[in-house]
Amino acid sequence: MSQSFNRREFMAGATFATASLALSGCLKTTAAVSSGLSATGFPSFNPVKARFRKPGEALNIGVIGVGGKGWSDWTPMFENGENIVALCDVDRNTVDRALAAIAKKGKDLSQVKCYSDYRKMLDECKNLDAVTVSTPDHTHAPAAIRAMKQGCHAYVQKPLVRTIWEAHYFEQVAKACGVVTQMGNQGSSADGFRRNVEILQSGILGKVTEVHVWTNRPVWPQGIARPEGSDPVPANLDWDSWLGTAPERPYKTKAYHTFNWRGFFDFGTGAFGDMACHTMNLPFRGLKLGEVISAECTQVEGKNKDTYPSKSMVKMTYAARQGMPEVTLFWYDGKLKPSPEIMPQVIASLGEVPNTGCLILGDKGMMVSTNDYGQEAYVAMKGEKKMKAASKHEALLAIPQALPRCCKGGQYLEFVNACKGEGKCFSDVDHSVPILEGMLVGCIAQQVPGKLMWNSSKQTFGNPAADAMLRPYIRRGWEF
Repeated sequence: MSQSFNRREFMAGATFATASLALSGCLKTTAAVSSGLSATGFPSFNPVKARFRKPGEALNIGVIGVGGKGWSDWTPMFENGENIVALCDVDRNTVDRALAAIAKKGKDLSQVKCYSDYRKMLDECKNLDAVTVSTPDHTHAPAAIRAMKQGCHAYVQKPLVRTIWEAHYFEQVAKACGVVTQMGNQGSSADGFRRNVEILQSGILGKVTEVHVWTNRPVWPQGIARPEGSDPVPANLDWDSWLGTAPERPYKTKAYHTFNWRGFFDFGTGAFGDMACHTMNLPFRGLKLGEVISAECTQVEGKNKDTYPSKSMVKMTYAARQGMPEVTLFWYDGKLKPSPEIMPQVIASLGEVPNTGCLILGDKGMMVSTNDYGQEAYVAMKGEKKMKAASKHEALLAIPQALPRCCKGGQYLEFVNACKGEGKCFSDVDHSVPILEGMLVGCIAQQVPGKLMWNSSKQTFGNPAADAMLRPYIRRGWEF
């Protein structure tokens, strides 16, 4: 095996998180200019066009983030017959476990290169057709964008990237290189989800002006301060590569790796970023939502300077579009829920407000989703006192199928097939970037008090504190 598990010296960082200008979300500081920013505010590059395999051929895949969610991302592709030619994970124990699983299938391990630093993997592995990126949020854009610039297709776990600037940079690179992308919101592949989208897009609920989305997350620490002190870095962990672009900080046992990073501003996007790509997916697609024009955190607990709040409620306004009115969307996390008083039909039918889901209110009817992915939904038309399953409600049966159904194997093989020129991905950048922009506006509202007005065309709030959060901190040596 070729390995890269040597510790690197920490390098002095330079932040680009300053006020917003045009699409860049940053002023042209000396550091920004020296990094080679183009007129759009994104680093200039020479696109390498994507490589497409033919149907029946195997993809050469590099895995960035092997364990945890990454395990369930790359293994379906491997079991489909694709070649895993490179494994990259900061935790050597996870890589060893993956090698054992690959060897168990009779594969030649001499063909699998192993790394802890995705930069080295992408520099050395020139035979890659695609990558999976299933790492902490702050690593998504740096790893995926580097890979796409080399012509690699990219399957990237939700929330795709951590900042708004990264989202549009990701989109620009993906389209310039012509690569296939898929954001890992796996519920998008379910037949039930796509049917519920069709129902909403039919307009049967009438004019929808109000949506409520809630989650029982976080189930990791939020509303806490950064831990003090430091602990010895385990021998199996490349801590410098785990930090990646993020500001340098000491390792603390169980504070960040492997799961508790989600609540920290430097690494994750909190409960909103973790779950909205799932729970907001149904109303976003079904109502053809697009541009967010305002956001305000109206309730918050556990607010501090290091992590997202332990509980919050965010009120967001989506612009009118295609003859449909503005939509006010309320987001709840930390086990907060909308009042039962606004959904008597739900209480009459289900007995309680579900622990997670969304409520869509129109002037002719309502829909409630009762899980994270929007696969299960109930509908009550105006005048009905109880909900009925969307799949069985008489008023909905005649609504025709308008969306393609996913292939067997779900979102993972939809991605694989698209990399071979067969079909397209349901959660490509045309969908993932718009839904992500609104979600990240909400994440910023959780940090900056007051009502924030968002100008999507100019990529600015006109609020210095909020604009400073549009672009990530990037440690020197980790530019992308």
